[in-house]
Amino acid sequence: MTKRLLVLGGTEFVGRAAVAAGLGRGWEVTVFNRGRQEALPGTNALRGDRTAPGGLDALASAPGDWDLVVDTWSSAPRAVRDSARLLSGRAGRYAYVSTCSVYAYPRRAGTGIEAPVVDGDPDAEAGDYARDKRGAELALAREFGAERSLFARAGLILGPHENIGRLPWWLNRIARGGPVLAPGPRDLPLAYVDARDLAAWLLDAGEAGLHGPYDLVSPPGHTTMGELIDTCVRVTGSDAAPRWTDPEVVLAAGIAPWTELPVWVPPGEDHGALHGADVRRTLATGLRCRPVAETVADTWEWLRSGGDGPTARPARAAVGLSPQAEARVLAQG
Repeated sequence: MTKRLLVLGGTEFVGRAAVAAGLGRGWEVTVFNRGRQEALPGTNALRGDRTAPGGLDALASAPGDWDLVVDTWSSAPRAVRDSARLLSGRAGRYAYVSTCSVYAYPRRAGTGIEAPVVDGDPDAEAGDYARDKRGAELALAREFGAERSLFARAGLILGPHENIGRLPWWLNRIARGGPVLAPGPRDLPLAYVDARDLAAWLLDAGEAGLHGPYDLVSPPGHTTMGELIDTCVRVTGSDAAPRWTDPEVVLAAGIAPWTELPVWVPPGEDHGALHGADVRRTLATGLRCRPVAETVADTWEWLRSGGDGPTARPARAAVGLSPQAEARVLAQG
């Protein structure tokens, strides 16, 4: 019997990847969103605004049930509460794409889901990102039941259709060529998950009946800062010359890790929290992490074909280093 998938959202990044994964498996896929972007061909499109009165009416009146719901919501927990309440009798399992940010800061490197989490309110309006995501987890568990609720606590997510702009920034900067500020150390280990691998895991986990929290990110050291930047140089075919610079020099220049230099966080507590999770439990369930060369090449191909990167999410703060700030640091070398 054909599986039926409902994706709440479904036109951007992870949601889009989940839709593509479902279609690729021959599943019947329904998307529910505000209609600001067109859903992939082959889907059943429902329109509604989860934050507005009557915003779930189209979903409530849609015929049939679903085997799996995938939800990427990242604002007011009450929206997940309302969706889960509506769907509790019509869907077998509900997978919520949460975040490793729900762990209380600083999360100790080498820990897994046993690490303490922040407080959250399942009935809350929008607040800060971590508590919103935790509140949504609690809302889902309350409305759907622990045995049918799956929390995919994603770490850094990269890949084609990225709507934040981390990897796209590096690719576009390196494509411009010339000396490039490369924050060290070169062998700094990185952990991330390609959105397509995350999506595949969500569908596999739904079919397998998994429930509860899982950290969704590669093992520490899946790639390194050096391999990531070298791969960007190779894929773009640019004459860029990475200038590897000690973290102390970068920080002394007032450059912000993670935002101005996307992906990069210097060695220390923050790096351990972001790139050092123990994901053996998730790997044991079948998470497959494709090579960084594939993620980088496919993201570059998407950008070259007209991908617009972060412009799809104008409310997010821009990422990336200004040419002026980069030039000042490079001049010191």
